[in-house]
Amino acid sequence: MIELLQVAQVPPFLIDRLKAEYTVHDFINPSDPEAMLREIGPNIRGIVAGGMKGPDAALISALDNLEIIASFSVGFDATDVAAAQTKGVIVTHTPEVLTGDVADLAMAFILMAPRRIGESERFLRAGTWTERRMDLGTTVRGKRLGILGLGRIGRAVARRAEVFGLNIAYFDTKPMGDLTYRSYPTLLELAEASDMLMVACEGGAATRGLVDEAVLNALGPNGYLINTARGPIVDQQALVKALQDGRIAGAALDVFDGEPNVPAEMMAMENVVLTPHIASSTAETRRAMGDLVYDNLKAHFAGKAVLTPVPHQI
Repeated sequence: MIELLQVAQVPPFLIDRLKAEYTVHDFINPSDPEAMLREIGPNIRGIVAGGMKGPDAALISALDNLEIIASFSVGFDATDVAAAQTKGVIVTHTPEVLTGDVADLAMAFILMAPRRIGESERFLRAGTWTERRMDLGTTVRGKRLGILGLGRIGRAVARRAEVFGLNIAYFDTKPMGDLTYRSYPTLLELAEASDMLMVACEGGAATRGLVDEAVLNALGPNGYLINTARGPIVDQQALVKALQDGRIAGAALDVFDGEPNVPAEMMAMENVVLTPHIASSTAETRRAMGDLVYDNLKAHFAGKAVLTPVPHQI
């Protein structure tokens, strides 16, 4: 049997399906990784990775017969793609199949943060409604939504937001062609022109800390930050401080720098919506993602082209 190395948690249905056709070695938290690699390393031809945990350059280099890394995620920043591609190793991911669910959560956040929906539920559950009325929220109609990264998910959010009467603008390093949305030359200028700033760009070293103190200051005391992309794109300490100081009005976050740990300061804030990285967490989407991981591996080992390769990074 072809042997695979599992380095990230993926749904049991996918592992069960893979184990029916491959030998799958659990390398998520090995007690002695070096000894395990000495024993099975030469036999490993594929890696099953995830969006938050993937093989680094050292692991890729240690596997002489590695051919493919199949990631259960649309983001591939957890895998050292450049190291893999330099070695001739194919890297695949799961785009498209999770776009709708991620965009749905982002749109929910766009509504929840200014309308104070999370806060209002806590207000009701605490019994405070029997004592007084809750303070007013803010409508989204006519507001300006700035999107950082107008890829698949960014565009899907833009289409949803238009229906709710928001005005869309964006910043992206790649040419977007003839779009009706206004493009800004810098992220800072986009933030200055936005009531809500939504993070939808790729994670990784190039975008770490991209949303920094200056961007948050430009967003301003009436602005909201929305992030369903990757936590490290936002300077988390700068965000905490901006929220504490009232330099932005609030935030809605599905991802964090250092997750599953979330800053205690954020946990105590009423004006912050927090969810545990659930943007693609529906049974339908996870099944489709698992099917795509399986299909990519199946195609490769059958000598065919993979379905969804990661773009060339070197």
